[in-house]
Amino acid sequence: MRLTVINPNTTASMTAKIGAAARAVAAAGTHIDALQPADGPPSIEGYVDDALAVPGLLALLAQCERSAAADAYVLACFDDTGLDAARCLARAPVVGIGEAAFHLATLVGQRFSVVTTLARSVPVLEHNLARYGMAARCARIRAAEVPVLALEEPGSAARQRISAEIGAALRDDGADAVVLGCAGMADLAAALSAEHGVPVIDGVAAAVKLAEALAAIGLVTSRRGGYAAPLPKDYLARMLAPPR
Repeated sequence: MRLTVINPNTTASMTAKIGAAARAVAAAGTHIDALQPADGPPSIEGYVDDALAVPGLLALLAQCERSAAADAYVLACFDDTGLDAARCLARAPVVGIGEAAFHLATLVGQRFSVVTTLARSVPVLEHNLARYGMAARCARIRAAEVPVLALEEPGSAARQRISAEIGAALRDDGADAVVLGCAGMADLAAALSAEHGVPVIDGVAAAVKLAEALAAIGLVTSRRGGYAAPLPKDYLARMLAPPR
């Protein structure tokens, strides 16, 4: 099986971290390709970055589709940037790490809290939870006020701030599981789970296992309704055309 994991931002070190997290949980026969767009924001923090990341993400997905190598895709931004559009374009199933993490959290706890990076991400995640029908299971979304790229800086206080918010979620929110709300936190999940004694869910790992499951049982995205393939339009063909 071959999974293509796409980091929608353009920071190579984060793509490498995401790829390592994906390979750590992938089944023995699963090959992981970890990719990033050529153009777009270096991190996705709020609505503007989200919108600007989508064209590069879709162009990369179209390139992958031309090779027809992927049995499934994982989109490794916790905001699930471009997820619906990607499902319209891809022949293989597409799993977003945010949606995957929420689903797994409901299987290991009654109520979960999310610890994300910045406060500006909270409304995005609240909207996604409502759209996925899981808002009632989420106790609270907490922002550690850690910029995404600080997760890549050795010696930053990012881990301590995230851990402090997990402690507050267990103490004040009534949460019995915690979801890490950024792909850049993927390498922290196991240690934080051991530290706090509760399930701490990393969306990259969750999405890889769900993507493997979908591919293994042959489930693909429905082509009825909103996930129907896009109508042929010149601008779309130009945007998704292979580079010259």
